[in-house]
Amino acid sequence: MKLKVYNTLILSLFPLILMAQHKLSGTVKSAEDQSIIAECTVYLNDGSKLVEVNKKGEFSFDKLPDGAYTVHFTSESFQYKNIQVLISGKDQTLQVLLTPQSQDLAETVVTDSGSDFGLVRMRSVDDMGLYEAKKSEVILTENLTANLSTNNARQAYSKVAGLNIWENDGAGLQLSIGGRGLDPNRSSNFNTRQNGYDISADALGYPESYYTPPLEGVGKIQIVRGAASLQYGTQFGGLINFQMKRPVEDKKFELTARQTLGSFGFYNTFTSVSGTAGKLSYYSFFQYKKGEGWRPNSQFESYNFYSNINYQLSEKTSVGVDFTKMSYLAQQPGGLTDEMYLQDPRQSNRERNWFQVDWNLYALHLDHKFNKSNSINLRVFGLNANRYSVGFRPNRVATIDDNSERDLIKGDFENWGAELRYLKRYTIGNIQSIGLAGIRYYHGYNHSSQGFGSTGSDADFDYVPGENKLLNDYEFPNRNTSLFMENIFFINEQFSITPGVRFEYIKTSSEGYYATEFKDLAGNILDRTVTEESRSSTRSFLIGGLGFSYKPTQQVELYSNISQNYRSITFSDMRISNPSATIDPNLQDEKGYSLDLGIRSDQGKILNYDLSFFYLNYNNRIGEVQYYNESNRVLRQRTNIGQAILKGLESYVEWNYINTFLPENKLWKGSVFTNIALIHSQYKLSEVPGITGNQVEFVPKLNFKSGVALGYDKFKTSLQYSFLSDQFSDATNATEGGVSAVVGLIPAYQILDLSLSYEFQKFKLEGSVNNLTNTIYFTRRATGYPGPGILPSDGRGVYLTLQFKL
Repeated sequence: MKLKVYNTLILSLFPLILMAQHKLSGTVKSAEDQSIIAECTVYLNDGSKLVEVNKKGEFSFDKLPDGAYTVHFTSESFQYKNIQVLISGKDQTLQVLLTPQSQDLAETVVTDSGSDFGLVRMRSVDDMGLYEAKKSEVILTENLTANLSTNNARQAYSKVAGLNIWENDGAGLQLSIGGRGLDPNRSSNFNTRQNGYDISADALGYPESYYTPPLEGVGKIQIVRGAASLQYGTQFGGLINFQMKRPVEDKKFELTARQTLGSFGFYNTFTSVSGTAGKLSYYSFFQYKKGEGWRPNSQFESYNFYSNINYQLSEKTSVGVDFTKMSYLAQQPGGLTDEMYLQDPRQSNRERNWFQVDWNLYALHLDHKFNKSNSINLRVFGLNANRYSVGFRPNRVATIDDNSERDLIKGDFENWGAELRYLKRYTIGNIQSIGLAGIRYYHGYNHSSQGFGSTGSDADFDYVPGENKLLNDYEFPNRNTSLFMENIFFINEQFSITPGVRFEYIKTSSEGYYATEFKDLAGNILDRTVTEESRSSTRSFLIGGLGFSYKPTQQVELYSNISQNYRSITFSDMRISNPSATIDPNLQDEKGYSLDLGIRSDQGKILNYDLSFFYLNYNNRIGEVQYYNESNRVLRQRTNIGQAILKGLESYVEWNYINTFLPENKLWKGSVFTNIALIHSQYKLSEVPGITGNQVEFVPKLNFKSGVALGYDKFKTSLQYSFLSDQFSDATNATEGGVSAVVGLIPAYQILDLSLSYEFQKFKLEGSVNNLTNTIYFTRRATGYPGPGILPSDGRGVYLTLQFKL
């Protein structure tokens, strides 16, 4: 009886439900000449409903319930626009005018929502990826008033909450960032990509990034936290993708030339060309920079070339190729003990230490759109690269160089891979859905060797002649096949669910030998043994994730996601030749999961915010601990330390005070931002004595950054403040560095940066003062190269850039 009553009630309400659904339609034209725009994408709110205009410029959405909608219009040849529409009891018809890209932007007031801020977020569907309910940040480099020529990470990533940045490279040659307790070393806990393809040495076996794209050539930096593992890998950190600048569409040729002079002998030149001619488009740049460095023995010279060429095969198909070459040579001043650092942080007792990198990246990308609901993307990519280091690096940092044979390490990388993605929009009943499926194959090969280098002081990367010149020689072939799927189910206009799953097949291998030498007190070799070694590990597993998004209004979103994570041991974990370090032969892969729960804004014109809580469970965490061997000698061992729990609050808030008080103003611009990360970390379980209950390394309890920006017409200026509290550098929570200084406390520090820019006609003048108050500080204790020991960060530096655009 109850069922009949229920059915009768539903049937009686069904006509009312139908009556509450209406149609939104319209026509899209050019604001310049009222001509029809036949190529334009129109979507509602966050992209759950999307259509393409027809040849008459018409679009329509059917069966829309009453409510407020944001209608977005995107076209390659016209400026982005959005319109607020209220549907209440009747159909709505729009007449939309879009501004051509070629029109003077100074006379155009339509801009992307939130584009006045330097930080925005990924849309639910963005460039063949799904980001609904994920914690994401997008850094828009064109909105930064910062020192781009030196790749100043402290400024560029200032609005991303919780990032821990190592700052021992004043030239920005390498990016070393971590977050939530993850080791910042060469950003190895993030999946680092450029235009969607891998750029690290070996994404599986050695995920360290020796190459960092120059910010002058980057359009935007996309960062997606732990839940990105389902689409981009299994790592705990998430994704960092450098989206290079795209070719200009309204010119056949555009030239940009930038010249920078700065402190410590710094010089940078950056030249780019860009254009579109018919179906062909291109963007290419060359960068050269050199400097002497803040400390003695810190000189460097770097070359960077990038080229992107695209061809539109048809209306639905495009193909493009990328090539990147980066090479640099840097002298390394070595590390300091705590005592040396207090005496003179600018001193160096290493004149023979050098580091060289040569990086070559290749990529082919194909995009095809079957229709408005089905599209694919194929990326085929490869890497041919090497990194060589030579130097005198005893465990006792204060030891004077005796001009003996130097330690030489060589790494050669030959990797290639392919990733295919398929995106489909469909409906299940009245539920709008967007599905993503993909397959990835990765083939890695690394050759690593270590032995005796020359006794000279130049950058000589050849082993000394002789039968016993090598201490170890290994090959590391790696194979990886992945399948991944995610799907957004838009239950209604407010609520969505995003489940995902990823299957991984991983095979890591190592084959080679290592030598053990026994010496007398005078350093003479008494005996030498060679041990052959072959290891292979194959595993396959399934990880999953789930996200929820709820938008009670058009301006607010509540989001949550949970995702499993996994990190396989790398070849640097398998074998090392260091007289003061050992590796646990029973080392295991790291596993765990990450959780985000937050609330964020819609990136409006007044306020932009993202407040979130995170929880990270890190099992089998790999790290280094000190111990005493049978000879009562202090050694470091790389091992599974135990279970680490990290939890905290991350907040980012930016307020556009000019739009608040002067909403009709067109010349003044100004905003103030702050981001705070409060993190509690602890080792919950550990079989290593004295570890349980300790804080996790690389985790400052307070990570605070704030800044204010002000501009008038073509003039802009910004002032930024950064503060990080004390943090430990190893799991034992050692506070003293001892003779090697590789462990110990990293004291709290605070930095102030000032930047400004002014545009006049075809010229732009930029200036910056990094570390305005000349604070003496350090962010890193290196265990090997470029140390070992404390690596001081740069003092005050002044830089001036002149740009010309034709």
